[in-house]
Amino acid sequence: MISVVMITMNEERSVGIVIDGIRQAVSDAEILIVDSSHDRTPEIAAAKGAKVIRQFPPCGYGPAMDLALRSAAGEVVVTLDCDNTYPAERIPSLVKAVLVDGYDLVDGSRLGTRPAAMPLVNYLGNWGFAALASILFGRRLTDLHSGMRAYRKTLIDELQYDANGAALPVELLLRPVKMGKAVKLDFIEYRNRLGVSTMSRLSGAWWTLKRILKVRFSRA
Repeated sequence: MISVVMITMNEERSVGIVIDGIRQAVSDAEILIVDSSHDRTPEIAAAKGAKVIRQFPPCGYGPAMDLALRSAAGEVVVTLDCDNTYPAERIPSLVKAVLVDGYDLVDGSRLGTRPAAMPLVNYLGNWGFAALASILFGRRLTDLHSGMRAYRKTLIDELQYDANGAALPVELLLRPVKMGKAVKLDFIEYRNRLGVSTMSRLSGAWWTLKRILKVRFSRA
């Protein structure tokens, strides 16, 4: 079974659209959502057939994503943002790379070129941090913050990471790289979001640098 997991907070404009896209791509997938919304997001998701785990009051992105990853039942777990920025139609190709080609993790990178939907300052920050990580980890990395990845469930069960604080996707990519797991880069489309981003650039940048250095220079 394939699991597609998302975390949501007040995504009633987009959650139904995203779930419909997932169903078109992988009709029999488990769709699991960890939700901390005040609006109708959980009701809409449940009506569309998603399994909804309420995390309220909100505990932050990291603990919510950790709960989603650990709760998934599938042999392959695909992460997806719920703002309609990622191409759900690419899920089968990412899953195939795990199940057929033998990869432990497939990173859906948004940064083959600068996406029109990504502000220049965000692109430059993402590019710079990816360049730093590429040097420190000795391999090409392009997108430390992608919200679309396919993980082998046994890798998730093995991973030890700090779920608290921002920029968890950075650690979820770099730890498998450091562990010598089979990690594939797969460029994907990135679209305009439905809704407003609540990300703090300054806090996100600090946590990104902190996680890069922590993973690279820790003994674990």
